[in-house]
Amino acid sequence: MARGEIIFISGGVRSGKTAFAEEWIAGTGARRLVYAATGRPTDPEMEDRIRRHRADRSARPEQWETIERPTDLPGILPMIRKGDAVLIDCITTWLANEMYDGYEDGTPCHEQAGCLEEKEEALLSAVNELAEKASAVVIVSNEVLDEPPSEWTETRKYATVLGRIHRRLVALSDRAFEMDAGLAHQRKGGGRR
Repeated sequence: MARGEIIFISGGVRSGKTAFAEEWIAGTGARRLVYAATGRPTDPEMEDRIRRHRADRSARPEQWETIERPTDLPGILPMIRKGDAVLIDCITTWLANEMYDGYEDGTPCHEQAGCLEEKEEALLSAVNELAEKASAVVIVSNEVLDEPPSEWTETRKYATVLGRIHRRLVALSDRAFEMDAGLAHQRKGGGRR
């Protein structure tokens, strides 16, 4: 079986990117749709978003299986069956979690030389391996920076790393879309859908 298609979808907050990704992946015809969720309930807004996403997917249990891995995306590989369609939602949340991995013991990843680069390589490797098993891998991410540059070192590092990850994911992808107010603009790939 050939490598599965990789789709990258980015857009602003509440741009409709997750709904578009779910629609796209449901249209692949895969028997099992796997939602790789990266959110952590760190504040009331995120708790509410996770709750809404869970409720939406649980209303369609015949379609979706959810794997919640806020940081361990490579860890989902053994759980994926040949021909599954996988939705990773979302890379921005994953990166925020990874940046502060180790914070509890005083060694957050973003302060350790090479740590974010290692996590980036593991992510790209996981996406490639997922595409070898899955019929489709759909990756959702927020825009890199849609506001004035921050004075915070962590925010600048986050934007730099996220921008690099986006460029690499787009290069790896068969198709790339940018969402704007619920409209999908195809930026890379074949025929429109």
